[in-house]
Amino acid sequence: MQKSESRYLKVKRYILDGIREGKWTSGEQVPSENELVSICSVSRMTARRALEELNSEGILYRIRGKGSFVAEEKHQSSLLAIRNIKTEIKEQGHEHRVSMMEMSEIPASVEMRELFSLPEGANLFHSIIVHYQDDMPIQVEERFINPNVAADYLKQDFKTTTPNEYLTSVAPVTEAEHLIEAIVAEKQINNLLNLEADEAVLLLTRTTWSFEKAVSFAKLYHPGKRYRLGTRFTPDN
Repeated sequence: MQKSESRYLKVKRYILDGIREGKWTSGEQVPSENELVSICSVSRMTARRALEELNSEGILYRIRGKGSFVAEEKHQSSLLAIRNIKTEIKEQGHEHRVSMMEMSEIPASVEMRELFSLPEGANLFHSIIVHYQDDMPIQVEERFINPNVAADYLKQDFKTTTPNEYLTSVAPVTEAEHLIEAIVAEKQINNLLNLEADEAVLLLTRTTWSFEKAVSFAKLYHPGKRYRLGTRFTPDN
C-alpha cells in the first residue's frame, strides 16, 4: 500500500513542481495519463488517480475528450467585509471591467416588498452586471434596489463606478447579512461566467441596511474553480 501511495504522490509532485516552475501556466494542458505513465514510470491507474485528485483540488480542470489543464489562480474575496470587487481585483494586480446586461425597473415581488417596506404594486430597480478580472468573468452581480433609498440608481454609469461605490455613498451600510452556498446555476449564469453546465457556482447572497432601511438585495455568482471567500479576524477577549 505504501509503495502505491508513494508512486501516486510522485505523479502529483511532478505536476505541481511543473506548475510552480512555470512549465505549465494557467490554461495550458498538462501531460496525459499515457504520458505520465511513461514519464513517471507508473501504472495508468496511478496516473489517473493523481490527475483526478488535482482536478478535485482545483489545481487542474478537465475538458472531456481533450485532457487536464492548469486552472486559473483563484480570486479571493473577504467573507466578512463588504468590499468593492473593482478594488479587490486591482489590488491583486489585475484589470477590472464590466459588461452591463440589464438596468431596469420591475414590479416588486411579495418578498421584496416586505424587505424594502414597499406598498402593493410598487416597483424596484434591478440590475445584472458581469465583472471581469482581465478578460475572465469572475462575478455575475444581480441586484435589487430600494428606489426610496437610491432614487438615481438607474442613472449611474457602472462602467466608471460600481453599484457598491454608489450605494455606500448615498446610504452608508450599518448592517449586512451574508449567505453562502454552492449551487448548480441556471443556464444564463453559466453562459455569463463561461462555465459548463455541471460546474460548481459559488453564490453569495448579500442584504444590506442603512439605519434600519433595507437598501439592496444582491445575488453574487462566482465560478467555483476561479474564486474563493476567506477572512482573518481576532476574536474579542
